[in-house]
Amino acid sequence: MLYDLFNYLDLQFDLPGTGVFRYISFRAICALIFSLFISTTIGHRIIKKLKLMQIGESIRDLGVEGQTSKKGTPTMGGIIIIIAILIPVLLFSRINNIYLIIMVITTIWMGGLGFVDDYIKVFKKDKEGLHGWAKIIAQVGLGLIVGLILFFSPDVVIQENRMVKTQENIEDVQYHVSRIKSTQTTIPFVKNNNFDYAQLIGWTGKHQSTAACVIFILIVIFIVTAVSNGANLTDGLDGLVTGSSAIIGVALGTLAYMSSHIEFASFLNIMFIPGAEELVVFASAFIGATIGFLWYNAYPAQVFMGDTGSLTLGGIIAVFAILIRKELLLPILCGIFFAEALSVMLQVSYFKYTKKKYGAGRRIFKMTPLHHHFQIRGNAGIQALLQKPLNIVPESKIVVRFWLIAVILAAITIITLKVR
Repeated sequence: MLYDLFNYLDLQFDLPGTGVFRYISFRAICALIFSLFISTTIGHRIIKKLKLMQIGESIRDLGVEGQTSKKGTPTMGGIIIIIAILIPVLLFSRINNIYLIIMVITTIWMGGLGFVDDYIKVFKKDKEGLHGWAKIIAQVGLGLIVGLILFFSPDVVIQENRMVKTQENIEDVQYHVSRIKSTQTTIPFVKNNNFDYAQLIGWTGKHQSTAACVIFILIVIFIVTAVSNGANLTDGLDGLVTGSSAIIGVALGTLAYMSSHIEFASFLNIMFIPGAEELVVFASAFIGATIGFLWYNAYPAQVFMGDTGSLTLGGIIAVFAILIRKELLLPILCGIFFAEALSVMLQVSYFKYTKKKYGAGRRIFKMTPLHHHFQIRGNAGIQALLQKPLNIVPESKIVVRFWLIAVILAAITIITLKVR
């Protein structure tokens, strides 16, 4: 919005200073500052409104230290994050950009899904919230929309990179002159690392194009569902998913800038994605919104994001990575989400297996998701394969340690593009 206004003023009247809006770095910084300002200033007003409406979190007694004190804390605070993302994005970005349109759709879609889930829990007094199958259908729907747009939109193109050797035997990266539609993505730790999903169904012959569309959409659906649910499971401690998402946002914004800048893309030998620079503005707003929300969500939390926030954050991260063709880096970048979700799956599977074999279920962890494992005292009547740590770890310390791990994983994610 402001981009178009200042671009018009620059072209028509040549006003001093108006041309600065052409620089993505300037608009990204503006989006970061503005989103941070919005989330911190309107946050207390929304929290006060949630308290007046008695929108409090209902807590199940899991025997975790300090858990009951959280009862009644306002939830649905993810509204703050969504507002703090959308307003700066609409103000400082080129809103006709296809990648930006997809991200706005993702934010509203997943925010709406989480809002409905929280609404049922709070106002309908149903602790289960939205049925699991309904959530899956909504997540599949978003994946289908994103996959179809990416596959068929003429604005979603890349310039393919390839490594060549000059006469002096010096390696150099060159790009094809033409911009093409492609289902290629980046493989970490592999040189000349473009992989085309269409290669998975090369045996389909003349139907390869149709089959490539199907396989690509299925992969998008899987990634969106997995990451959004992983973020949802991680949302169990004050500030855990908020801080982790901010760190992930920094890495994604960095990758988006490198992928949309042909010189950086050439240096890293990754495909050049024209138009993806607008995603840097979105990433900046995302970072500012999550950091600003931490003002109220850090331990002890004044507000919880609820599914309104956690599903939105997970969906944004998943779709963003897909847009910049770095989705195969998500197991590293979102290692915290992955570990949380994996702990639940292992726990449930092992419990069912041992119950069937021995007549009584056994556990791997003291409690899942993984962050709760550290909040239970070891050897305290809980039979689990992993008992350490024996003493309870304070919630704030667990969160900060998980943040540190997220920082390490983000750094590893970025350097995978050079370490091959």
